[in-house]
Amino acid sequence: MAGQPPEIGVLLHRIDVGRGRQELYLDQLPELLEALAESARIASIRASNAIEGVDVDLERARQLATGARFRNRNEKEFAGYRDAIDGIMSGTPEPPSVPLLLHLHRQVFQHVDGRGGHLKQDQNLIVSYAGGRREVIFEPPTPAQTPFMLAETIERYLAAQGDQAGHPLILLGAFALDVLAIHPVADGNGRLARLATTSELMRLDYRIARYASVEQRIYDTKNGYYAALYESQRGWHDGRHSIWPWVEYLTRTLADSYDAFEQRVVAERSSPRRSKRDRVRRHVLEHAPESFRLADLRLALPGISDETIRAVLQDLKEDGQVVVEGHGRGARWRQIARLGSEVPAGDGANDPDR
Repeated sequence: MAGQPPEIGVLLHRIDVGRGRQELYLDQLPELLEALAESARIASIRASNAIEGVDVDLERARQLATGARFRNRNEKEFAGYRDAIDGIMSGTPEPPSVPLLLHLHRQVFQHVDGRGGHLKQDQNLIVSYAGGRREVIFEPPTPAQTPFMLAETIERYLAAQGDQAGHPLILLGAFALDVLAIHPVADGNGRLARLATTSELMRLDYRIARYASVEQRIYDTKNGYYAALYESQRGWHDGRHSIWPWVEYLTRTLADSYDAFEQRVVAERSSPRRSKRDRVRRHVLEHAPESFRLADLRLALPGISDETIRAVLQDLKEDGQVVVEGHGRGARWRQIARLGSEVPAGDGANDPDR
């Protein structure tokens, strides 16, 4: 495409190389990939909500990911995003449409107040409160303009795909940018755009979103996320904007995700079997929380079987380093060294993407 920065071509090559290898890993390492998928699922749900200020503690996130009852609004929104992600990962990918986007939005808010699944009725300015003063940094189309503009954006995106007008990820980046600029719903536009992007990645067979948390990488680089979005939305209303800052951010995020995924797979595949017991032992003694379950270790140690984890826990128990409380799936483990150290706890900017 005209004006494409050379660096984006390099990033696209890295992504496509990773995409080509994903099939090989699927055939050779199904157990490891299953563990990575569950770890990525929880990280993605938690990070995408955290980008918009909806925070859920990691331990609680793990419980909610397995269906625990929610206790507050943040947990309800977490559960909604969980349902949307699970639907994308388990269903047959379909091309974007207005009904699909509204369905994803409805899922995000289905446990909150039922207001999801509708286009905005009031104008939603994107504002910043940096330095204590309110500044409008982008004014999306009005509610009256939104239905037509969203439908037209989807139609043009699918037509460009059909015409092979550019690399699929460049077209996807431009599409996501337009959805964010239109800001079609009252709340949760960032999450909606990320869900739509994940859905399209799966449909286009870029399945990195299943095995590595793209949302976590976005959260870790969210200043770059907002800077790229701001740069690419300048001049958007009259077509003078440049998609390249945003596309470069997106492709770099995906390329880094593929690289990290491959490094993880290669490390697991090349590690001697005996080292897995060492990894479990080290994690329990140095990194595990004060109280943990077998399920927590399973998530933290992808590619290691429950049998190996149980064997190490039994060894540590016999060595007097851990104790177990309870039985079965609800059993919790603790380090003995920590049991005597517990003390009572003492008293001791609006997100522009929402």
